[in-house]
Formats: sequence, structure tokens, C-alpha cells
Amino acid sequence: MDGIKSILFYPVLGVLLTGFAMLLINIPMSAINTGLNHFLSGLSGTNAVLLGIILGGMMAIDMGGPVNKAAYVFGTGTLAATVATGGSNIMAAVMAGGMVPPLAVFVATLIFKQKFDQQERQAGLTNIVMGLSFITEGAIPFAAADPARAIPSFMVGSAVAGGLVGLTGIKLLAPHGGIFVIALTSSPLLYLVFIGIGAIISGVIFGLLKKG
Repeated sequence: MDGIKSILFYPVLGVLLTGFAMLLINIPMSAINTGLNHFLSGLSGTNAVLLGIILGGMMAIDMGGPVNKAAYVFGTGTLAATVATGGSNIMAAVMAGGMVPPLAVFVATLIFKQKFDQQERQAGLTNIVMGLSFITEGAIPFAAADPARAIPSFMVGSAVAGGLVGLTGIKLLAPHGGIFVIALTSSPLLYLVFIGIGAIISGVIFGLLKKG
């Protein structure tokens, strides 16, 4: 009987504690996300280049975390109102910025292969698919292992890509998909060029900063 109680008690206790912890985390994060959304809304329409730089950089700060998600949600929120005009420049900047970090990992492991072990170089190849699919989280292991060098490096390239997209006014009609929805951008080739520029910049900076 005691064994049955233990089997039932500890999982339930774990679920309750996890739920309580998530509640405590969600309260401040909700306020932060609301503040970020208001800030970005204040910039919308004033300076497309600046907004593209900020959103692109935000996509690389935590790669799937609250800042990344705030930028993504803000971008998707602009799609409905822009369908009739060919898509959202803001969403295009967001996706470009989010594609850069995984692709930058590939660039770094390719150019500076002597600074990465075999497992990291293999992960670099995997990140090609992740980056092209707009799965920013592919770069997280590298960011977690060396955040002081990786995250700033990724942010620079993502900001450049987002800024270039903002500068040229490229629009996107899809909320996700990466290269698989490239036909839904207003300038597919130029869009890929800008993402490539951002990835090369981030990859080179990361490779140069990384200790061998």
C-alpha cells in the first residue's frame, strides 16, 4: 500500500511543483513580452531598417526563448493586415534573423574546423537543415556552451540580415517555413542573399572569437 502511495504521490507532487514554478515564471515573462510588444509597436512604420535590425537581433538573443518569441509573435501579428499588399516586411525580417544562427554555426564549423571537435562539426552540418527550415533552436547547444562569444556573434549577423530586409522592403506572406516558403517572399533571391550575408558575418565572428 505504501508503495502504491509513493507511486501516485511523487509524480503528482512533481506535476504540482512544476506547474507552480511555471506560474511564477510566466507572470514576469508575460509583463516583459507585453512591454516588448508595445515597444516594437511604437517603432512600427517609423523606420523599417531600425525595426528590422532590432527584430533580427532579438531572434538571436535566446533562440526560442521569450525575447525570440516576442519578436516572432510581433511579426506574425502583422501578417493579417498585409496579405492584400503582398505580405509583411516585418515578418520577413523576423524570419531572416531567425534563420541566421544555425547557418552561422555551419559557416563557423566549416571555416574554422580546427576549433571544433568532430561532434561539433557534425552538428554544424545538421544546422544547415535547421537554419534553412527556420529552426533557430539548432544553434542553442553552441550558444549554451559558449554564450559570451556565440550569442553576440549570432546577434550581429541576424541584425544585419533583418536590417537589409527592412532596407529593401522585402515582404513575406508566411509565418514559418524558411526556404520552403521562399516563393512567398517578394524577392526570393535577394532574400536568400541577405540571409547568407548575415550567416557569414556571424559565422566568421563566432569562429574568430572561439578559443581553439
